[in-house]
Formats: sequence, C-alpha cells, structure tokens
Amino acid sequence: EREEARQRHAAVATAVTTGARHTLAVVERALQHAADERDAAEAARAERETALAAVRTRVDEHQRDVAHLTDAAHRDEVARAEQRLRIEQLQTRAVEDLGVDPAVLVEEFGPHRMVPVLTPPAAEDDDAPREVPYVRTEQEKRLRSAERALSQLGKVNPLALEEFAALEERHKFLVEQLADLKKSRADLLEIVREIDERVERVFADAYRDTAEQFDRVFPRLFPGGEGRLVLTDPGDMLTTGIEVEARPAGKKVKRLSLLSGGERSLTAVALLVSIFKARPSPFYVMDEVEAALDDANLGRLLEIFRELQEDSQLIVVTHQKRTMEIADALYGVTMRGDGVTTVISQRLRDEVPV
Repeated sequence: EREEARQRHAAVATAVTTGARHTLAVVERALQHAADERDAAEAARAERETALAAVRTRVDEHQRDVAHLTDAAHRDEVARAEQRLRIEQLQTRAVEDLGVDPAVLVEEFGPHRMVPVLTPPAAEDDDAPREVPYVRTEQEKRLRSAERALSQLGKVNPLALEEFAALEERHKFLVEQLADLKKSRADLLEIVREIDERVERVFADAYRDTAEQFDRVFPRLFPGGEGRLVLTDPGDMLTTGIEVEARPAGKKVKRLSLLSGGERSLTAVALLVSIFKARPSPFYVMDEVEAALDDANLGRLLEIFRELQEDSQLIVVTHQKRTMEIADALYGVTMRGDGVTTVISQRLRDEVPV
C-alpha cells in the first residue's frame, strides 16, 4: 500500500513536473514574444518621435516665416499709410500755399517735364540748354541749397518798426534812469565825503581833548608817572586805532599787559575820567571801579570823583567805605534781625547836586 501510494505520488509528481516544464516553455515563448513586440513598439515610438521633431522644426520655421511675412506686410501697410498721408499733406499744401490743384501741379511741374536751370554749371559752355531732364537727387540737392539760402535770409518781421520804436523808447528810459543813478551816486558819494570829513573832525577834536585830559589826569593818579594816548595811524583818522601808554613812577614799561592788576584798573579809570572831562555828561554810572585799588590810590581817585561831583551826578556801585563817605546819598540792602533783607536809603548831606 505504501509502495502504491509512493508510485501514485511519484506519478503525480512526474505529471506536475511535466506540466511545469510545459508551462515554463509556454511562459518563455510568451516572454520572448512580448519582448519582440516591445522592441518593435520602442522602434516605432522612436521613429514617430523623430518624425514629430522634424514636423515641429518645420512648424517653427513656418511660424517664423509667417511672422516675418506678417511684419513685412505690416511695415508695408504702415509705409503705404504714411505715403498716402504724405500725399494728402502735399496735396493740401499745394492747395493752401500755392493755390493750385494737385493734378494741375503734377501736369505742369511733374517729373516728365523739363527742369529750368537758372544758373548753368561752370563746366558747360554757353550753348548749354536752359532746361534739363528731371533727376531726383540733383533736384533734392538744389532744394537743400535753396532752403539753406532761405534760412540765411531769415524771416521777414512785419512788426519790426513797432518793435524798434518800443526798444528805442525803452533805451531812452533806461538812459535817463542810468543818468539819475549816476547823479544819485555822485550825490551819495558827496554826502559820504562830507560825513567822513565831519566824523574825522569830530573824532580829531575828541581825541585831542581826551589826550590833553589824559596827560593831566594820569599824573594825578600815578604821581611821578607818565601816560599818553597814541594813534596807530595818524594819517587816516577814520581807521586808526588808539594805544594807551602808561609808565608809573619807578617803572620803565609802557605796555598795559606788563602792569599789575591794580595799575591796569587805575589806568582804565584814568582814561574814563579823561573822556568824562573832555566830553562832560549829566551823570555817570560806575560799577566797582575802585575794587582793585589800595588806600593811597583810592584817595587819589576820590579826589577826582569830588571834582566830577561839581558838574555831574555820579552813581557808584561800591563796597568801599571811603567811597561811601563822600556820597550825598546811600542806597543799599541790609538784613534785619529777623533774617529778612530790606532796601534802605540814607541821605548823608542835605543838599544833593541836581
């Protein structure tokens, strides 16, 4: 039974093997057939793609040709339109400028007519014809030459006389205005000259009087010293400067920068007092002018203050007690016992110069 079963199984296996081999052969033949058909389809597709590329190339060439022809047709159409417009303009110009119908103009002066030559070329003899056939290039050259000659002549201005009269009147008006300006300039220069002369005279007088007073006041403030005013440019009184020379007693220096602070302050006071005496004023205001002075110099300055009191009023801002003593009235600020500041005034003399 087992043997029979094995034989049956072997027969079944043999049949399966035979069927598989048959099936394998059939599949191989089918695969070969499919591969052949695929290769044939690939070759056909390649041929069709080649043909399609060639067709596309021809289509592009045809499209470029069509575009070129379209552009040419458009240009020709534009040129024809421009030519028609130019012909219409020429016809309109012939009617408006010449008053001649275009057909008559072409008939009488067209290119089929002989062209008269007013000035024959020099190379031709005296028997040369006065009329020559129409040649466009030569006639265009003659036209350009005639246009240049016409442009050189310029346009005729029918209003030239009126414009000349207007310009002549304008020129006359400007000439009169210029004469007035020159006269005004001469008058102003004369006024400036007179003012300069007056300023120079007034300045010279003021300088002379101030220099004289400085020569008197300086020795009083600096006993034994010398001081004077010197012009930097005596030849030109309008632009000159003034230098102050001061030499206190016992010193050889004259420059103010080499003096002490008190000496410079006292020299400045001497200059101010000289100006006051040369050109008096109703009142003077001085602020701490004696702050840098010692007692001896302060005493000399107070003597000059007393002289100034005779003709003028002095308003002096000071902290010096000796200066306050010669005042006619005092005005100041003080602090009361409660710490509050208050303004006070005190008359030192009954009679105050007015």
